[in-house]
Amino acid sequence: MRRILDRTNQFLNSALGPGPRVLLVVAGLALILTYVLPLWNLTMFAPQYPQGLRMDIYTYKLEGGQGGQDIKEINVLNHYIGMRDLAEEDFTEFAWMPFVIGALGLLLLRSAVHGSVTSLVDVVVLFVYFGLFSLWSFAYKLYLYGHTLSPTAAVKVEPFTPPLIGFKQIANFQVYSYPQAGSYVMAGVGVLLVVALVLGWSNFRRVRAHAASGG
Repeated sequence: MRRILDRTNQFLNSALGPGPRVLLVVAGLALILTYVLPLWNLTMFAPQYPQGLRMDIYTYKLEGGQGGQDIKEINVLNHYIGMRDLAEEDFTEFAWMPFVIGALGLLLLRSAVHGSVTSLVDVVVLFVYFGLFSLWSFAYKLYLYGHTLSPTAAVKVEPFTPPLIGFKQIANFQVYSYPQAGSYVMAGVGVLLVVALVLGWSNFRRVRAHAASGG
């Protein structure tokens, strides 16, 4: 057990090679794209809306199709079933998400400069936590919207949860929900972090083998 702990500490205190550092810089710069690309899209189809009603979710705003008109139309429909309006002020995530992503980008660049495995592991842990928490927050928001219906609504529907990923039939609407380019960028950053960590481990083993051979 002591040997495993010693080796783990040695790995964490080892230096990253140039490859992982470059990947960290690329990952940090890639996060900038999340400020201009949508993270998620929800599209609703019904006989009266054959072209669909679309809503894109960014890190800091909601954007409806047709110049924002689709969100207004969705809110009209929500009124009939007693669901509260989709309003940006209800999405507290818009207040902190851009800042957290910016902080993660700075930490990635710091890790590239600092060049230790420990700094990389710290960023990986924070990134995973941020990703999981963001998904949970989005899913919980969808749950709240579909389960806090007004009892005095003109049209009665059973409480529901819009789909997080995929398709769901809600009344006469077909609702589709899928990640968009911004989420794929986030996933790509996660892949870069894993690759950087693997390369760091490979470099650590190579250095140890070289030292053991007396090279």
